[in-house]
Amino acid sequence: MTRFLAAAGAGSMLALTVATPAGAVPGPRSEQWWFSAWEIQKKVWPVSQGAGVTVAVIDTGVNASLPEFQGAVVPGADLEGGSGGGRTDTDTATGGHGTGMAALIASQGGRTGFVGVAPQSKIMPLTAKSPPTIAKAIRHAADNGAKVVSISQGFPARGGCQPDLQQAVGHAIQKDVVVVVSAGNQGNAANPSNNPANCAGVLAVGAVDNKKNAWVGTQRQPYVAVAAPGAPVTSVGRNGALVGNVIGTSQAAALTSGVAALVRSKNPQMSNREVVQRIIASAVDAGPPGKDNMTGAGVVIPERALTATVPKSAPNPVFDKYDQWAKTQGAGGQAGGSSAPVAETQNNDDRNSIITLVIAVGAILAVVLVAVIILFVVKRKSGGGRPPSGGGGYGGGGYGGGPGQQAGGPPPGWGAGAPQGGPGQSGGYPRPPQGGQGGGYPTPPQGPPGQQGPPPGYRR
Repeated sequence: MTRFLAAAGAGSMLALTVATPAGAVPGPRSEQWWFSAWEIQKKVWPVSQGAGVTVAVIDTGVNASLPEFQGAVVPGADLEGGSGGGRTDTDTATGGHGTGMAALIASQGGRTGFVGVAPQSKIMPLTAKSPPTIAKAIRHAADNGAKVVSISQGFPARGGCQPDLQQAVGHAIQKDVVVVVSAGNQGNAANPSNNPANCAGVLAVGAVDNKKNAWVGTQRQPYVAVAAPGAPVTSVGRNGALVGNVIGTSQAAALTSGVAALVRSKNPQMSNREVVQRIIASAVDAGPPGKDNMTGAGVVIPERALTATVPKSAPNPVFDKYDQWAKTQGAGGQAGGSSAPVAETQNNDDRNSIITLVIAVGAILAVVLVAVIILFVVKRKSGGGRPPSGGGGYGGGGYGGGPGQQAGGPPPGWGAGAPQGGPGQSGGYPRPPQGGQGGGYPTPPQGPPGQQGPPPGYRR
């Protein structure tokens, strides 16, 4: 599971110096470079600020008593069995992971002046820190009015998405909820496939720096749908102080959840399927041309997600994967606006189908074995080197863990110009960078090699 890890330097706790005028929509602090990259004040907030949308933050809880959350937190729950209803942050180890995620979405400014990208949205704090409780939290969110679920956690899972998590995600999708999950922080290390990012129907988000370059630790997996700012990012800790220079896919998922809230607020009748399709189709390509395993279809651009013309035929790999799973459950792949529950058990009459599947899988394995043998023989004869590394895996989305790629200041705006490659296009998968730290519990970077300090405007 991921945690809110402060990056290097004793000065990472920033001074609380900025106050927000009463009744005014606050502006961002200078550390919030994604506001200029995304042109939030100029192009996004005039269209939507997230009003009318509740985002469930499934994490360590949220310190709802902070001025940054005044009027922004609705009743939540502690699925771990504790008290406080999700309104206290239980993360004592790393400074308040859940509070940090919620602040990125809906902070009101408060004493710090830190503001979320969707400041008129509401936060439903749900304390859940393991796959079983996360599954319960997803259901709670869907059944209690959340329209977006934000999960910045991950757990290695060799067998794919755990059944209880997948069923919970399916339940949420049938309730017209958008589920956003961090892609993981072990891309340059073990790069495992993690729950819940590998579940069908979730929007898995990778992390980029302020130049749209993929962060070295972001997971390399086919399920990565898009990418968003994550290296480095400032947020608010559970004690109300700013925590600066934190790195990982946790914040990328939280910021994307805020974007989903913006889109749902502007288009309250738009289904979850259409919202996800719109976010993917309007992303700006990053990395190799076309889709890749680190940034997916590209970097999320809020203004484009709000205003672009997206054809109904635009690719939607997230819901394509969900539809395939839903058909096996008898749900017919329908989602968005339907309250019909997903079937939670498989009918005993499916035995013949299972036998057929086993036979088919055996045949496929035989073909693969033959292909591997042929490839081995050819490589022995040709003396070829090892192939480039591909994608694969998802670790926990969190802060810290690996060298941050920090180059200069943010561009004037990421949304300018047309994408250089669209969703669904083929593209190479870059070799995972060597070095750096990875893991679900990454340690704070201590001046990574080549790092020249934070972008202009950052204060340690």
